[in-house]
Amino acid sequence: MLQIRSLRKSFDGFLAVKEANLSVNPGEVVAVIGPNGAGKTTLFNLVSGQIRPDAGSIRFKGEDICGLRPHQLCRKGMSRSFQIVKIFSRMSVFENVQTAVISRMKKTSNLFIPAHNIAVKETEAILEAMGLIDKRDSICGLLSHGDQKVLEMAISLGSDPQLLILDEPTAGMSGEETARAIDLMKHLSRQRGLTILFCEHDVELVFSFADRIMVMQQGSTITQGTPDQVRNDPQVKKAYLGSHD
Repeated sequence: MLQIRSLRKSFDGFLAVKEANLSVNPGEVVAVIGPNGAGKTTLFNLVSGQIRPDAGSIRFKGEDICGLRPHQLCRKGMSRSFQIVKIFSRMSVFENVQTAVISRMKKTSNLFIPAHNIAVKETEAILEAMGLIDKRDSICGLLSHGDQKVLEMAISLGSDPQLLILDEPTAGMSGEETARAIDLMKHLSRQRGLTILFCEHDVELVFSFADRIMVMQQGSTITQGTPDQVRNDPQVKKAYLGSHD
């Protein structure tokens, strides 16, 4: 579904990403890990069209997507959440998700149908799946941080993606909130067949959840493989997991 080869990106002479390689197959849960400053968020920004690469290739479902904007990638089946929650804080939970669904249905310019009557069933189905139906009328800015992070995932589902990209989906969550978020991600992957690419600092969480893991250091890919392969890789032990064997 996603293939990245020899990706490079520099900022004022600093190579943030210099030799990134990654593959994600349909239905997989793939994690990207690495120390702070390894280039993970820059990689996600490149894949999701926030910035353009200087060199290398990004192919989504076999199509070269380098240079496409985020809204164009969304139309093609890619959706993303961010480290810092991006929601409409003064709108309700229902309205936030409904906005994404309406945009996907291309009904944003119809002046003759009241907005509150559009995509109601589709929106409620997403809220039900994400455990937010009881908060449908709550104002988003008043939600807990954990609920806001889950809401952002729900908004991402509004575009009916095939690939969901999550940048540190459990950042700032309590232990209970993290467990809930992981259960939801497992549900999305196993029950809906959604392909998930995510980065996360909690290594134990990554190894317990991901099908495959890509490890970055100083902008480059060290390795990509199953959790067991990555755990036993000498380069990974030295560079990231803290072993010097």
